[in-house]
Amino acid sequence: MTDIQANLTEASNLLVESSDSALLDAEVILCYVLDKPRSHLRAWPEKELSNDQQIQFLSLIKQRQQGTPVSYITGDREFWSRSFKVTSDVLIPRPDTELLIELSLDILTTKTKADIIDLGTGSGIIAITLAAECPDITVIATDLSQQALDIAKQNATTHKTHTVKFIKSSWFENIPESKFDLVVSNPPYIDCNDIHLSQGDVRFEPDSALIADENGLKDIKDIADNARHYLKQNGTLLIEHGFDQQAAVQAIFKTYKYSKIQTHTDLSGNPRVTSAQWNVK
Repeated sequence: MTDIQANLTEASNLLVESSDSALLDAEVILCYVLDKPRSHLRAWPEKELSNDQQIQFLSLIKQRQQGTPVSYITGDREFWSRSFKVTSDVLIPRPDTELLIELSLDILTTKTKADIIDLGTGSGIIAITLAAECPDITVIATDLSQQALDIAKQNATTHKTHTVKFIKSSWFENIPESKFDLVVSNPPYIDCNDIHLSQGDVRFEPDSALIADENGLKDIKDIADNARHYLKQNGTLLIEHGFDQQAAVQAIFKTYKYSKIQTHTDLSGNPRVTSAQWNVK
């Protein structure tokens, strides 16, 4: 048996060529194996691992060496200070998407009640977070993938957001006639020829949640087109998009006669979410 510190040193050395955060990755994976917080690693660096723990740890480190995302190895990812179950059937939640939550909450604070739809919910992070933060709202979450919906339902149970209604649907296709105060989505927006698809974690994430036709804009066009028929007067559309798609997304919104079009920047200062209002003429 070897101690925690020795295992972390060995693992981070193994990962240094395949990860930009070798030590952090090793710590997160070891915490998963030990079922302990990271503070435990610092408090007990001399504590020895059992043979089974060490075998499991090195096996998972090998997966990480081969590129498997840490979140798929541990099966969870934090988003908006909550832990969400993730598998290779769903995208890995990213901090940039918290901008959608911030903007949504800004809108919802002005309403006592609201009806929301989250299109392409994946693991359910948007719908569940909004339902948890605003218990009085009504939330529908859609996804074309039944596997993704199953994960989202498990996350809803974990976070006790039992009011979220999940519907298998390609965007609005299976949504009954309804009107929403807010339509929110983080749709596929990556072009199939984008070099980033062969790099990092996205190599392991589902293509259906990443790639869109028409230079990554087709799904955004479809959502913007159809959302007009589902938004209440002065309702808001919020769509996450690529850092270089600001002008294209704004042009799409203008084509469909939205008003108050505005693009918002993420934590890195990149254009990340475009919002607009729908006003019935």
